[in-house]
Amino acid sequence: MLALIIGLIVAIVAAYIGLAYWLSDVVVVLKGSIPLMFFCGGILAVIAGITSIKDEIEAKKLEEEQKKEQK
Repeated sequence: MLALIIGLIVAIVAAYIGLAYWLSDVVVVLKGSIPLMFFCGGILAVIAGITSIKDEIEAKKLEEEQKKEQK
């Protein structure tokens, strides 16, 4: 447990030092990656919407088949 705490403290200090020296580079990377993340999120939303529509159509078909079988 002590090793975990020491490792955590070392990681926090290293991250703070790294961020202090390379803050402008980190900001540039974030500025470049955020539009890409939005684009990928949009693609995922479109895929989820198409899948949802397909599921609804299939559910309606199954309901119609069940109604036909009951008659």
